[in-house]
Amino acid sequence: MPCIDRSNPVWRVGMVALLATGLLASCATRLDAEGVPARVVPAPSPAPMPSPDVGAALAAVAIAPTPAAVRLPAPGAVRSWTELRRQAALRLVAANPQGTYVGVVPDVLLAIPVFEIELNGDGSIRNIEVLRKPRQALDTVQLAIDAMRRAAPFGDVSRLPKPWRFTETFLFDDTRRFKPRTLD
Repeated sequence: MPCIDRSNPVWRVGMVALLATGLLASCATRLDAEGVPARVVPAPSPAPMPSPDVGAALAAVAIAPTPAAVRLPAPGAVRSWTELRRQAALRLVAANPQGTYVGVVPDVLLAIPVFEIELNGDGSIRNIEVLRKPRQALDTVQLAIDAMRRAAPFGDVSRLPKPWRFTETFLFDDTRRFKPRTLD
């Protein structure tokens, strides 16, 4: 006679009860000291490491202890729109250390707003136009605009051909941190 008779209805009821208990335990809501369901917050994922060229460029930027007090060096001279876009993207990351990532872009993004930035001859922002608003997370548009204003000026463009405009796409992840598309 075997140890466990699986045809026995008592054994089957016991297994169903055991499985149901395990399933319910895995779905249980944690309660705090007052018996109120506790909010479970996932642990933040570690920040991805920047690529060597981006990391070296960011290391040259003097960052103060608080995000509100970021001091950027004067922008370097640019000889082409490609150089300006790259310098602008690096300044966006350096001016917004708490709101950016420079690693691999996630497969699914929260929002992808696109902007056209019009500059004055000295590289300061003259106008920012939204070319593409995301369907969700509309607050990311303002986050990107504020980030651009903190990163300006982007470099002297007076020797570049007019119009003094460039576009930038912001790749926002689920934590509302962005990566300029130029750095991808």
